[in-house]
Amino acid sequence: MQTPILTVYQKRVILVDVDMDSRERHSRMTEELSQLAATAGAIILAQDNQKRSKPDNAYYIGQGKTQEIAELVQYHNADAVIFNNDLTPAQIRNLESIIQTSVIDRTELILIIFATHARTRQAKLQVELAQLEYTLPRLKHLWGHLSRLGGGAKITRGPGEKQLEVDRRLVFNRLTTLKRHIKEIQKRREQEVSNRSEDFTIALVGYTNTGKSTLMNVLTGTNQSTDDKLFSTLDTKTHIWTLSNGQKVLLSDTVGFIKDLPHHLVSSFYATLEEVRQADLLLHIVDASSQEAGDQIKSVNMVLSELGCLEKETIIVLNKIDAADKLELQILQKGCVKAGQTAREGLPYYNKNAVSISALKKSGLDELEKRIDESIATKQMELSVKVPLGNGRLLAYLHERGVILDKKLLDSSYKIKMRIGKRDLIKAKELGLQ
Repeated sequence: MQTPILTVYQKRVILVDVDMDSRERHSRMTEELSQLAATAGAIILAQDNQKRSKPDNAYYIGQGKTQEIAELVQYHNADAVIFNNDLTPAQIRNLESIIQTSVIDRTELILIIFATHARTRQAKLQVELAQLEYTLPRLKHLWGHLSRLGGGAKITRGPGEKQLEVDRRLVFNRLTTLKRHIKEIQKRREQEVSNRSEDFTIALVGYTNTGKSTLMNVLTGTNQSTDDKLFSTLDTKTHIWTLSNGQKVLLSDTVGFIKDLPHHLVSSFYATLEEVRQADLLLHIVDASSQEAGDQIKSVNMVLSELGCLEKETIIVLNKIDAADKLELQILQKGCVKAGQTAREGLPYYNKNAVSISALKKSGLDELEKRIDESIATKQMELSVKVPLGNGRLLAYLHERGVILDKKLLDSSYKIKMRIGKRDLIKAKELGLQ
């Protein structure tokens, strides 16, 4: 069956946001809504907002404001209204009855973007699963208008109710099939990732559009897309990164997170995020130029917590320092002393150990590599060994898998001082290391 999710590509839309936070923060969230709508391909005609202490149960924005939006839609001849809030099925039904056009909430907009960007079979299955889980409680809304066609005072099953039952059965059947396929993908991905156990693995995580793909390209020499759009990366990409000391690690670029990332997406993308769950080290990339840096860190950590990765070893990487305000960057680096000190009030971490870089300008990368090497060193053993001159295979393996600290040529062997992981040491002994 075709998942009943709307598209807003080239659609004329009006954006609506309800302000329940500070005015400054609300302005930045409205800007993010504009970015989301533009990423989905919508044509933004107008924006409207409302200050409320709590949502209206029936219309979220209240019936009076809903009428104002209806007039705005009629004036601009808009195709849809996009809310920067999550709405209940009843609220969407009530809003559409007055506005007389499609109403899309924040979660559905993000799902539309993910569906547009999904390229691989895995990503498409995961997005479809999230879409169906979102759609299921809204099926009554989709077909409710048909149920009135049965007529009469008797309790009868009208065409709408029959269609609702058919759709529910189709959705449940498709959900079962998708979950089975994704579970198979999950098993294969877990096996694939576990087979890399001898390699030190690093996963790039962070808010969407913080420069993760740009950093990946710079470090590994690859050419991933770095469009200035939200969610430009959906499928995890893994490449070899050779450090300056010759050691090779696996670096994975993952899907960007966002505030209030729909739970359906997090659960559906478990297979894609397996690299995060299995990584030895996380690089949490933060846009140092963003006024929302503190909130973005919180949003990323909420998703990491849901994945069971919040306690994993993590290095905060402050990217885009070339575009950051110097005073604000100092606050990010040192941490806020008290709430309200800067626009990044409530910054949740004391970041004195953060690494400041500009992936675009290729600055600060030496310090980042130094910190990563220190992390690797804590998981390796330091030892001195002798390797016979004739055992070229063992010598090559030690150079590839370990870090050579010192190497001296003796009469019939090399004396090597090095660091190497425990698993790699077992393999080296199999190759003749004494």
